[in-house]
Amino acid sequence: MDPNIDPGRFLVHTASPRGFAQAFLREGVGGVPLLCVHGWPESKRVFWKVVEPFAAAGFEVIVPDLRGFGDSELGPDGFHDVASHARDLYALVHDELGHERVVVLGGDLGGPVVQLLALWYPEWVDRMVLFNSPLPYLKDEMAGITGTRPAREAADYFMRQGLDPDGLAAELTTPEQRRRYIATFYTSRFWAHPGAFAGEGEVEFHTEPFGDAAHLRAGFGGYESSFSAAARSEPSTLVKNPATRTLLLYGPSDHVIYPAFDRMAAAVFPNHVGPFLLRDCGHFVPWEAPHALVSGTTAFCGDLLAGHPGV
Repeated sequence: MDPNIDPGRFLVHTASPRGFAQAFLREGVGGVPLLCVHGWPESKRVFWKVVEPFAAAGFEVIVPDLRGFGDSELGPDGFHDVASHARDLYALVHDELGHERVVVLGGDLGGPVVQLLALWYPEWVDRMVLFNSPLPYLKDEMAGITGTRPAREAADYFMRQGLDPDGLAAELTTPEQRRRYIATFYTSRFWAHPGAFAGEGEVEFHTEPFGDAAHLRAGFGGYESSFSAAARSEPSTLVKNPATRTLLLYGPSDHVIYPAFDRMAAAVFPNHVGPFLLRDCGHFVPWEAPHALVSGTTAFCGDLLAGHPGV
């Protein structure tokens, strides 16, 4: 089997610092802690191509399944919003694994999660790597930037998952139907660069975790919380972050994120490196541009890697 689509390639650990079993990978123990946060519709599997190269570069690579995704259990309080995910990951990596400093990396849903971690725990988040992610809208700084909204025709899924999540979930009655729905985001919706998931078994590998009805419904929580205060575990707002040193990457073949993501992100994170555009890459950066992500992050953190006693 191709190791990139082998579900058993890495040892999966579990911990329960927040009252549910959270699954995670942990490779390269003793290196610079690097927390990799997946988005939607993803699981920890989206990082399969980069785990070993990151570990070889000197990172301790920590890749969780967010609550309600992959091998992790559902949130015991019923919440599956960005704030819940951020609290979970701080409890896992800081409290459970004992890391006092960390580099965070994420895109899509994982992007707001790592942004919130950097805002809530600025002494804990050393640096951030961000790609193809929702951002706060800064009215003044972004007034002259065109392309600050995704294409309208790409927003139907967002509205349905946010405003009618139970109705949508009820329509997808079998594991096959649920996986076919998720497969469209890897193929016909053109989130990825054409051909990025054309390899045998690749789409199946990424959609398999969404066959379970409860997990699929939980995954809609991030969208639901955008519209309903009742779906939010606590207030949480993304704002401009001038403090956290941030590497900005952008896969421009993405048809769902803002076309001007690179310029918008540069305004949100003044203390940035880049933005760098990734050729022939769309939404799923760890899968579509693994070498660029690993080499860029390694260079960005070179001083940390050189001075870390575990490396």
